[in-house]
Amino acid sequence: MIENTQDKTTAVLVGLVNYVDSRESLEELKLLAETAGVQTAGSAVQRKLRIDPGYYIGRGKAREIRTMVDELGANAVIFDDELSPIQQRNLESLIGVQVIDRTILILDIFAGRARSMEGKLQVELAQLQYMLPRLTGKGIELSREGGGIGTRGPGETKLETDRRRIRRRITHLKRQLESVKKNRNLIRGARKYPVVCLVGYTNSGKSTLLNSLVGSKISSADRLFETLDTTTRGLNLPDGRTVLVSDTVGFIRKLPHQLIDAFKATLDEVREADLLIHVVDGSDEDMPDEIEVVNGVLKEIGAYDKPMIIAVNKSDKVGGIPLESENTVHISALHGTNTNRLVEMISAALPPSRRAARMIIPYDKAELLDELHSHGIISKEDYKEDGVTIEGEFDISFLGRLKKNKII
Repeated sequence: MIENTQDKTTAVLVGLVNYVDSRESLEELKLLAETAGVQTAGSAVQRKLRIDPGYYIGRGKAREIRTMVDELGANAVIFDDELSPIQQRNLESLIGVQVIDRTILILDIFAGRARSMEGKLQVELAQLQYMLPRLTGKGIELSREGGGIGTRGPGETKLETDRRRIRRRITHLKRQLESVKKNRNLIRGARKYPVVCLVGYTNSGKSTLLNSLVGSKISSADRLFETLDTTTRGLNLPDGRTVLVSDTVGFIRKLPHQLIDAFKATLDEVREADLLIHVVDGSDEDMPDEIEVVNGVLKEIGAYDKPMIIAVNKSDKVGGIPLESENTVHISALHGTNTNRLVEMISAALPPSRRAARMIIPYDKAELLDELHSHGIISKEDYKEDGVTIEGEFDISFLGRLKKNKII
């Protein structure tokens, strides 16, 4: 949705602060711009107690930005917040170049990262929800549709038609995502294993950690929002149990509310998890603020009260920040440092899912022996005339299935 007729979009970044240092936010905005393929020409900060309803930063500051754009040869201005439709129109009219806000910049990055059908549906829904209130036109001067008796007069403007089409598409996308949610719930209900979700600030190393834990080869490039689609892999714990580990979308400051709404089906995975691993970048000076951002999103989606382990990643780098508590472990996902300790903490944090059992498996059901070995720890295996006597500790859900099928 970021458009420019020139080969390269070159932008001036603009932030507004209430007499608070905005360095971190503008630096992050610069990273977002680079991720979207936008070159930064310069930046400006307006210190203002209140947001100007018409021009966000005020008409006078907007004129200064126009001069700055002309001097630097920029063809776009990116604001470090979401602009109202009126603010965006007024700023574009005064400055004379494309005006992009933080929300559409993030949505543009998401659109380029989405790979699965679900991810594409979620991003499209968020884009349309952002776009709908920003549709503008020239009233009845626009092209009209219809004809014949009963359709003469002003008719339906193209603007109204576009709005109706977008609303219809939004309704369709919501229905599709609701179907995805129902399917996820069915799959979740049929799961045999506990679920551990990796959450954290974008680019904190969640995908790298998943690769380190389970030996997968998920893309883990050093860039923002590298992973959008939820990826789940099995992990064997030291006590013989198996858990599912899911890598989820990263969070960020001022995460657009359209994305939170659109990604509800994906974020449900976090809310329904048995355990959260909050992966933080221990080499980042802004780590405390980033932890607060993630905690804020977890509260918003109703997942903050989940059992949680904090995995301080990249703590082997120079300048790593120590963070000590009983539920904290310092790791290097890239080098595998201390990940064994993390696995032990996962095992200890999850509630017991096994109980002792003794059973006789008839020889005509001998194929169950392999399943018993994979779903528990066998302490005794005795072959007798009427079958194999098994004693040990087994997954409660697996024992329930055997009992339901009248095997035990």
